[in-house]
Amino acid sequence: MAAESIDISDAMVIQPTTLGDWMIVAPVGVPILFAAILLMVRHETRLHAGIAITGLLLTLAANAALLLQVLADGPQVMTMGRWLPPFGISFVADALGASLAFVATLVAAVCALYAMKDIGATGRRYGFYPFVMALMAGVGGSFLTGDIFNLYVWFEVFLISSFGLLILGSTERQLDGATKYAILNLVGTTLFLTATAYLYGTFGTLNMADIARRVDAVRDTGPLMTLAVLYLLAFGMKAAAFPVNFWLPASYHTPRIVTAALFGGVLTKVGVYALLRVLVMMFPVERVELSGVIAWVAAGTMVLGIMGALAQSDVRRVLGFVVISGVGVMLAGLALGTEEGLAGTVLYAFHSILAMTALYLLAGVMKELGGSYSLHELGGLYRAYPAMGAFALILMLAVAGLPPASGLWPKILLVQASLESGLPWLALAILATGLLTTIALGRVYILAIWRNRPEGAPSGEPNARPGLGYVSLALLCIPIILLGVYPEPFIRIAETAAAGLLDPSAYIGAVFPVEAAQ
Repeated sequence: MAAESIDISDAMVIQPTTLGDWMIVAPVGVPILFAAILLMVRHETRLHAGIAITGLLLTLAANAALLLQVLADGPQVMTMGRWLPPFGISFVADALGASLAFVATLVAAVCALYAMKDIGATGRRYGFYPFVMALMAGVGGSFLTGDIFNLYVWFEVFLISSFGLLILGSTERQLDGATKYAILNLVGTTLFLTATAYLYGTFGTLNMADIARRVDAVRDTGPLMTLAVLYLLAFGMKAAAFPVNFWLPASYHTPRIVTAALFGGVLTKVGVYALLRVLVMMFPVERVELSGVIAWVAAGTMVLGIMGALAQSDVRRVLGFVVISGVGVMLAGLALGTEEGLAGTVLYAFHSILAMTALYLLAGVMKELGGSYSLHELGGLYRAYPAMGAFALILMLAVAGLPPASGLWPKILLVQASLESGLPWLALAILATGLLTTIALGRVYILAIWRNRPEGAPSGEPNARPGLGYVSLALLCIPIILLGVYPEPFIRIAETAAAGLLDPSAYIGAVFPVEAAQ
């Protein structure tokens, strides 16, 4: 008896996978592939930099193509294993995730270039470049996954990689910083996993689009506020928001400066992204209820963060607190919840990824040329190295939110949105933070670069050659200045991302196209 044909179209994807579908997972697959290649040639350390840079440039190209496709056609979806969502695990690229993945990969490629001078043969032999590729696979997966449990998985991927990068060198200070970083991030991860288990028990699904479309139906019976608070705490810890930010200044000054640059530029933004995705798209009503708390957390993070920077004498510690302060600025847009406020947050994330990475690399160049990270020992750099002084001025203006660099426009959007939402005190906090940031970084510039070199201060490294450092800084300063003088394309992308969070119908329709068509 002939077997009866079975219609599987209601449960499985029956169309062949297109090239465009593969483009959605390329930003994750390419770094994993090149991490494996680097492990296979682990003894040929002279090849590592070239292989890693090639892999990151290919990942950057894939991210660029994906972002252009998203901007032209809307959110793009690929579901694994041919099972239709919510049973299959979906990758979903929208304007928010694709744009952040692109900017993060750009700075990672620049960091890989800078690492050619900062990471010696021993660091390469112990796996610096494979760790970087694995870290970027985790970051890309976090930005592009459409399943909240897989967001947890990708968090774990980049956290494990970051542990390896933190202890590369095995100095006492690195091990101490890595211990604090690991313990406190594991607490956040535990909260994340607990909330996700609770979420699954409530909805019976972990697909973000599925939860977003069903959330109203369970609002009266499900513990949604509890879930929102748990995610706020877990992702707030990942993002280094006050008062759970103490792990960052205890650890970010300990690794090699190129590692600190990658961490300071990218990792906290993954936490901010997760807050936006979960609270704005999945729990919008609960976000409104929590908006007052988030606003005070934002103000506390930005003001206390920059006050911490004012109290430091080590350039790396100054920058760690500046990273924290920037997280507070981004949380202000989350608290406001308006399209303009969220667009300001997304635009500030672009700026912060670029500018904070560049500032850490600048600190590395200052150490190379001045012999120290201490403001008590640095000095005279402008007269000896005017190009470095020019880069420093551009970057410090950018982070302070002053023209003509990138930090001005997101702060304008956030201040305007705060005033329109009836929160002038939040606008004042943003402006006051900008003033304090100008003072903190101006102090660094005056002491480390402008004043004469102190008597008895250590000299720079023998035969210092800052050329590669200058190239790395130039590659980051170009988009920083471009965002400052021609912000319209970046603002449009940020507005598209914000609109997609507030109205996720296109995101949901891309994941469930049959139901959207009915």
